[in-house]
Amino acid sequence: IKPVHGYAKQGVGYGYNKVKGLNALIATLSTPLAAPVIAATRLRRGSVNSVRGAGSFAAEAIHTARASGATGMLTVRADAAYYAAEVVAACRALGARFSVTVRMNASVKQAIAAIDETAWTPIKYPKAVWDSEEERWISDAEIAEIEYTAFTSKPKKQQVTARLIVRRVKRLNPATVPEGQGELFTAWRYHAAFTDSTLPLIDAERDHRRHAIVEQVISELKNGPFAHAPSGSFQANAAWLALAALAFNLTRACGTLAGTFHARATCATIRDHLINVPARLARSARRLTLHLPEHWPWHDAFEALFHAVHTSPQPF
Repeated sequence: IKPVHGYAKQGVGYGYNKVKGLNALIATLSTPLAAPVIAATRLRRGSVNSVRGAGSFAAEAIHTARASGATGMLTVRADAAYYAAEVVAACRALGARFSVTVRMNASVKQAIAAIDETAWTPIKYPKAVWDSEEERWISDAEIAEIEYTAFTSKPKKQQVTARLIVRRVKRLNPATVPEGQGELFTAWRYHAAFTDSTLPLIDAERDHRRHAIVEQVISELKNGPFAHAPSGSFQANAAWLALAALAFNLTRACGTLAGTFHARATCATIRDHLINVPARLARSARRLTLHLPEHWPWHDAFEALFHAVHTSPQPF
């Protein structure tokens, strides 16, 4: 949800988070070795349900990924707001795999309860602590999987059977327990993902957690070109969102051309280092000369970007 102010903007409403604004869908394209770029955007009314139109939006993002040169297997990752038969159907129709967080409804809870206690596998979780004496990770995070049929309230052709990957974490933080005081029985928090990934359990669970990559992109947009939705016209703001995505991708391309450091840097860092350059422009004999600052730490990166942009492409 992009918060806005004023009563003249078209499409403004209160969304799921009780914030007055406009609802923007963002799809990103990323690999383990590259920072994400935006593959698709869609502006919607602020009060619209998150999953509305998500199936066609997922299809649009997959088509864009293929058109941009993506080969091999694509995996569509999403959070629980997009756990819907339409999204899964769009992925399967276009040859992409899916990995979607599920809501903890009665059916999912029943499936989790059916997992045998011996099936849980401890994993190395973010911020886990290595216990050298026991030679294991102290993270209280465990994962398991079970076959699950989703969307059973839909017609038979829309029902999908795949893997339900479940992660559980202890509700009680051991660091906050007074010395000598234990728990009567272990209580867990469960997080589940529905996926048709062919990866091993640990890799599939880790891969699903990467769906949070889009949160960084949304943050960069809100702190950059989409800091405002400046028009009262809904269509003008939709165009503004598309231009914001274009600016984001061009900035990301500049960082990639500049070198390995800026290829992974945020857009704000790229703007500070390579675009908002503290330089002086001089004119002499009808020629422009750009005088860069002395001892500038980003000289090599800027020069690499400059030559990459101005080098004539080789003919085929």
